Amino acid sequence: MSLRNRTFDFDREVAVMAIVNRTPDSFYDQGATFALESAVAHALDHVADGADILDVGGVKAGPGEEVTAQEELDRIIPFVERFRDRSDAVLSIDTFRPSVADAALRAGADIINDTSGLADPDLAPTVARFRDAGLVLMHSGGQIRTRPYRNHYVPDATTAIVADLSGLVEQAVAAGVDASKLIVDPGHDFRKNTLHSLEITRRLGELSALGHPVLVALSNKDFIGESLDLDLPDRVDASIGAAVTSVMLGARLVRVHETLATKRAVMMAEVIMGWREPARAWRGMA
Repeated sequence: MSLRNRTFDFDREVAVMAIVNRTPDSFYDQGATFALESAVAHALDHVADGADILDVGGVKAGPGEEVTAQEELDRIIPFVERFRDRSDAVLSIDTFRPSVADAALRAGADIINDTSGLADPDLAPTVARFRDAGLVLMHSGGQIRTRPYRNHYVPDATTAIVADLSGLVEQAVAAGVDASKLIVDPGHDFRKNTLHSLEITRRLGELSALGHPVLVALSNKDFIGESLDLDLPDRVDASIGAAVTSVMLGARLVRVHETLATKRAVMMAEVIMGWREPARAWRGMA
């Protein structure tokens, strides 16, 4: 997959997508990178730590105060412009609004990360107008910006998620999006309880069989906290473990808060699987 100045071989490569929140109420950093300069500096730190893609959002994914389209634009577009003055790294925008997607791609973004599951039918045609743009299709499981409550999947979560994402792929391609630019995401914790999120992780191979790179966005999420009874500040190590496990099971992009540690972990997985040569192999060779 080619994006801006990068070509990713997802048969043998893992991309680390680093999170930048331009929101005052993000669950993880509680607005620490809401200010424009803080967000840009944070993004550049991620690049220095080895991030392959930056993912920037102007609206909290979970429940929260309403953010108008104009407010979202005011958060996203100045960031894209300022970041592009400083870096040519691949840039993803987390949005479900066609107007924001259009403006962001015009300003220099490369990917639209839609966590709504194409809730707005105009989103895919909007992305399709930009020949080189990528699109992440996430399984939202229902209404966006809501908490899951006794969601039931038939016959099981993974089968339903794979079928829904297959339909979204067909919808995006029919709208004109290049199939080679599509990424799929099972949507951990989005309208899913912990057992659902664990199940889809174990069965990521079924999702990768759709033929598109699989993104997992599981960094510090509630299913990790519930699995090991960990409060939010204590989930980093477990998140890295989940990321590496997901790679071994079929994921090729991991969306994370802690870039450097995760990058080293997935690079080690690449070495073990024979996708990457060791930096050196001197021990026992002299």
